[in-house]
Amino acid sequence: MKKTIHFKLNGEKTSMDVAPNDVLLEALRANLGAKSPKCGCDRGDCGTCTVMINGRAVRSCLILAVEVEGCEILTLEGVSKGRIAALQRSFVKHNSFQCGFCAPGMIMSLTELLNHKPTPTEEEVKEAISGNLCRCTGYTQIVEGVMDPAVSKKR
Repeated sequence: MKKTIHFKLNGEKTSMDVAPNDVLLEALRANLGAKSPKCGCDRGDCGTCTVMINGRAVRSCLILAVEVEGCEILTLEGVSKGRIAALQRSFVKHNSFQCGFCAPGMIMSLTELLNHKPTPTEEEVKEAISGNLCRCTGYTQIVEGVMDPAVSKKR
């Protein structure tokens, strides 16, 4: 039996019909066309499905869609809103990603960090991305992209 849930997605009120066992990741992708959260492991280990719910970065593959009733959800599509955010520009500048599969999850985890700590230390950056796997870069360029002074100037 499906239930209609109401919430905000990237600042806009929306609703969708979901079954009690639908996970948020698949509901966002299938019902609302959000393509940035991706299914990597389906267990919450890799971070590719990271979205923000009420300002906190969470793994959408571990959240039931019915749990987001009344919540505010932010995906990468909402972070950029038609423009490239300072963090995204810095990642391009520092060649932070090769294949880009982990990029949305990384950016969402780091957006939460930068919202609470506009000028983080290198250790805080490493802690923030510790739940996100990247199989291409070795993380050095990702950390450099966040530590770039242009990122903290824009916050």
